[in-house]
Amino acid sequence: MAPVRCLLPLLPALALALGPAAGELRRPLALGEAEELAEELWDAEGLPGDLPELEPECRRLLAAFAEGSATLTGCLGRRARPVRLCQDCHRHYRSLLAQYGSIARAVGNSSESHNCAKSILTSDRLQIVVTLSEFFNETWETANCANCLKNSSEGLSNSTVEFLDLFNKSLTCFEHNLQGQAIYLSPSNYTEVCKNCNETYKMLNDLYNNLQRMNRQGGESGHSAHLCIDVEDAMNITRKLWSRTFNCSVPCSDTVPVIAVSSFILFLPIVFYLSSFLHSKQKKRILILPKRIQSNASLVNIQEKYS
Repeated sequence: MAPVRCLLPLLPALALALGPAAGELRRPLALGEAEELAEELWDAEGLPGDLPELEPECRRLLAAFAEGSATLTGCLGRRARPVRLCQDCHRHYRSLLAQYGSIARAVGNSSESHNCAKSILTSDRLQIVVTLSEFFNETWETANCANCLKNSSEGLSNSTVEFLDLFNKSLTCFEHNLQGQAIYLSPSNYTEVCKNCNETYKMLNDLYNNLQRMNRQGGESGHSAHLCIDVEDAMNITRKLWSRTFNCSVPCSDTVPVIAVSSFILFLPIVFYLSSFLHSKQKKRILILPKRIQSNASLVNIQEKYS
């Protein structure tokens, strides 16, 4: 009834303009008849404000995009913490891309109507639909969700599924061992967690490092060096629990090489001085008397003996 109230000041003009026929005396419309006529005009999309320039098909595409945007926005907001954007919202994002593509390709039915893409996307300075689409695309690219999905983006990749499975096993192990020792130990002592969950955590950490290494080798663009935000956030949560909350030692695969190199450096001075000593001893010359001097000396000794 709000549109009818807006039209009340126009009722006299409507009453004069709508007569039985030209040249006949126009009878003023009653209030009820004017309200009914106003509602008919509003329903017939003949008044400004109801987007008369959009065809029904273009209006349907715009409504579908608006509904898809709201659905994707809700999914992104609900999956913000802990981050589950890529694994839970990829279907909504793919659907929104298809809806935007339908708007960009659609053309009105009649020859006099505008192209749907022009009417919806570029007919005003603000360009709401384009702005929303760019926001979702930028968010998706910044999250690197393509690194977690298959090539067709129809589901999670095998490596991502394997990682998330190990991640869930690690959290289950943490929870199980915390329930078992909470009665006997203080909250700051988590030895059972460190002992019983060490193998699962090590497998998860090694898999994450391998995924990072493979991603750096296979990616050519700058942002591809990062894994998707879901995997990165899951690993950050696990490492914080393991090192800060439980105070467990972080397994390091480079421990043996580091110890070997450190030992070699420590023994270098000993090896240097020992080699210098042996080398100098070999070069020490021993004086040998000539044979003539030896014979003369022996003769003198014999003479002295008998004298």
